[in-house]
Amino acid sequence: MEKVIYLLWRDTQTPRETFARQLRNELAAQLQALGAQRLQLNLADTDVTPAAGLRQENNRPLPDASLSLWLDSANASARHPFDTLILEATARMAAYLVCESEAIRNTRFPCAPGERTYGFAQIALLTRPPRLTPHAWLDIWRNHHTAVAIDTQDNFQYVQNLVVQVLTHGAPPIDAIVEECFPPAAMTDPLAFFDAVGDEAKFQRNLAIMMDSCARFIDFDKIDVLPTSQYRL
Repeated sequence: MEKVIYLLWRDTQTPRETFARQLRNELAAQLQALGAQRLQLNLADTDVTPAAGLRQENNRPLPDASLSLWLDSANASARHPFDTLILEATARMAAYLVCESEAIRNTRFPCAPGERTYGFAQIALLTRPPRLTPHAWLDIWRNHHTAVAIDTQDNFQYVQNLVVQVLTHGAPPIDAIVEECFPPAAMTDPLAFFDAVGDEAKFQRNLAIMMDSCARFIDFDKIDVLPTSQYRL
């Protein structure tokens, strides 16, 4: 089974909530009927408006949603019916074959299929800095930074998706897609985000450790970050 992540952009004439509703209701049902074995939607909807300060947009415009599909095969011929449906529902899409590593499984706040995941999900689009070889970049990210991200933040789900192949023409060149879920308070409270509620010294320490670790393998003027609502269907 292969995981494909689609980044989705809406027509600017379509209201954000209308687009989100169409993806959740109409498109999701069509993809499931077509044979998608697992499906996850991440939507930049009004539920995450309080997290606007966490958005980082270095490559404009940010997508309005992401869609994860698990398919028997991501080969072009097998994927074509899914791509067609997604293109019909969006103004633009970009697809990536990824290798998924779930560093933290969501056991704190599980929800029933179709329900909104508690809190919010932060999607980060990463590009490997040219100063690092692919091997060095992957080693820093997966074998060193993972523990830092877990130790310094109040994330209750942490999924690292390494881009194996860009599947669609014109897709932005990214090397990884990271998914992290946080409690609602983290949308507006940095101390909640960094697992340091009521402890300013711990917040400053965790923030410094996290930023130092990120700087080892991320160029901050290249990263894109999108707060979303997560729906696992």
